[in-house]
This record gives sequence, C-alpha cells and structure tokens, in this order.
Amino acid sequence: MELRGASADALATLQSELSGAVDGGADAATLGDELFTVARALRTEPTLRRVASDASIPTKAKQGLMSEVLGGQASEPTSALVSSSVAQRWTLSRDLPDALERLSEIALVLSAGKDGDQLVDELFAVGQTVNGNGELREALANPARSVEDKSALVDSLLGGKVLPATVTLTKQSLAGTYRTVTLALTTYRKVAAEVVGQSVATVRVTKPLEESERKRLVEVLSKAYDRKIHVNEIVDPSVLGGVRVEIGDDVIDGTISSRLTDARRRLVG
Repeated sequence: MELRGASADALATLQSELSGAVDGGADAATLGDELFTVARALRTEPTLRRVASDASIPTKAKQGLMSEVLGGQASEPTSALVSSSVAQRWTLSRDLPDALERLSEIALVLSAGKDGDQLVDELFAVGQTVNGNGELREALANPARSVEDKSALVDSLLGGKVLPATVTLTKQSLAGTYRTVTLALTTYRKVAAEVVGQSVATVRVTKPLEESERKRLVEVLSKAYDRKIHVNEIVDPSVLGGVRVEIGDDVIDGTISSRLTDARRRLVG
C-alpha cells in the first residue's frame, strides 16, 4: 500500500487528524475498527468509492453521502475523519479506502499505548507461526471458509494470550487487502514500528542471540540508521554462523553461507 502525489499528502493530513483525535480522548481501538469497516465498504462498492473520491463533486455532497452511509452508527471521531477524507484530493479512487485502512492500522497501534514494542514482537511471532505452519496457513487462506470462521479460529488461537490490538490486526489480515496473511502481518509490524518511532530489523542467526549480543546489535544498527531499531530474530540453520540483517530494502549479510556462495562464484568466474 504505497500512496503517491495528492493521495500521499491526503494521508499525511488525515494521520495528523487521527493523532489529534486520539490525543483528545477518542478511543483508538474503536477508531481502528470503524475505519476498517468504512474502508471495506468503499472497497466493495465501486460506485460509492468513485463518488466519494471524485474531486468534481462538491465536498458537502460527498460528506452528506458518507453521513447517510454511516447512518449514525460510527463514533463522532470516525465520522469526522471520514468526512475529512472525502474532502481530500485522491490520485486514484482506490487510494481512499487504502488510506482509511492505513489509518485503521495506525489507530490500532495507538490503542496499544505503552505496549507498542510488545505489539511489534507479537505481530512478528504470529507471522512466523502462520508462515511455519502449513495447516494453519491453509486454513486462514482457504476461500471456502468464511471470514467469520477464520476470525473464530484466530480468537481460539490468540484470545487472552496477546494484546487486543494483535488479535484485531490478525483478523484484519484476513480481509485480502494484502496478497497473503503473512504479508499483511509483516506490513502491520512495520507500521507499528514506525508509529513508535522505530525501524524494524529482521535478523537471521544460526542460534539465538545472547542478550549482550542483541543489545550490541541494536546499538550498532541504531547508530548507523540514526534512529531506534527494533530487532526481530529468526533462528535459521542455513545461515551457517554469522548474522544476516534486513532493514527495509537494505541487506547486511555477514553469514558464513553468503561468504561460501561468494567464494564459489569467484571460483566459477
């Protein structure tokens, strides 16, 4: 979900309004749920989406339409954000629901409060569990199963064991906005880290890092990127020692396996 041009500016404006609403006492979890519902409605109703994002239609008319759609069922902060969203200019009509869904993700991260770091870790753990369990992955991806059925499965697996925001975001990953559940969870993890002012580093090691090693790695990476780095660790025997670090598009590969691969390449060349 990458917005460009006018849509990126619109999202930035709405993010500021969302932060102001939460700072002013709005319930972030409610905002997250309701904004996701509105985004889903706009995504499934092409005519509504086109009208709501059409710059040639008077803003008041679009705001009136969305007020009718919400039917008084949404909270005042959500209604205000939706009203503001249709007043923005959008590069593509689909950018409107995408932006509202991103606001939903941010709101749910904010609902975790001081437990933002824990949320990042839990989203990583859930993603790893889904990715490593073929039966679970198939159950969550199976188009023959209803979203309600899949949500019940998520509740049975995570309910009472993780933060409420983790459960809600895991359920939202079932909507299909992203290609797969694991991709959605990876995106949510990055959004959560950004909200708490961090970047996420995925670190692959042959055995779990000692606490001193982890602390040193965080210090080095944070200094190199000039911001706090949140490290998520994957134990991967194929690295054959050393550390492989992935931060966004950057890859720092200091593993023995990569050095062996380079050596073989040079020999063949």
